[in-house]
Amino acid sequence: MLNSKIFSKKWLIPLVTLVLLAGLAFAVTQKPQAPDVTFTTLDGRTIKMRDLQGKTVLINFWATDCSGCIKEMPDLINTYQQYRNKNVEVIAVAMPYDPIGQVRNYTKTQALPFQVMHDQTGGMVKAFGNVNLTPTTFIYDKQGRRLEKTIGELDFVHLRQLLDQQGN
Repeated sequence: MLNSKIFSKKWLIPLVTLVLLAGLAFAVTQKPQAPDVTFTTLDGRTIKMRDLQGKTVLINFWATDCSGCIKEMPDLINTYQQYRNKNVEVIAVAMPYDPIGQVRNYTKTQALPFQVMHDQTGGMVKAFGNVNLTPTTFIYDKQGRRLEKTIGELDFVHLRQLLDQQGN
């Protein structure tokens, strides 16, 4: 009986350590899933995130008073036009503090070709982890797993490489 207690104590710490390390490795390799949200675009169209499965999805949080957002918008438009027929969806989410009139005006004058929504209630900001800096962009694979989160302006060379790797 004494030998079994010594044996079990001797192996208990390494076993617990191994289990904890395996759990940590699993957690680190798991990519977060896209939140189960429904976007309502400026024109009243609803888009459910789960309905975008099978596409690579780029969600861009932006504001009309954000210089980085405005600077990257032409490249975002070009990227969307290049990949829209290759199972890529772009949804631009205007921040809650941005006046909806300004969002509509910018969307119209810049002829944004992708879906745009105004997050009037802050629900999207919250669903995507309390986004508070713009631009912030999330990219999800065809299974709805997050590939990247970028705070600040996008690196469009890297973005196009990522989209190409996804088979787009």
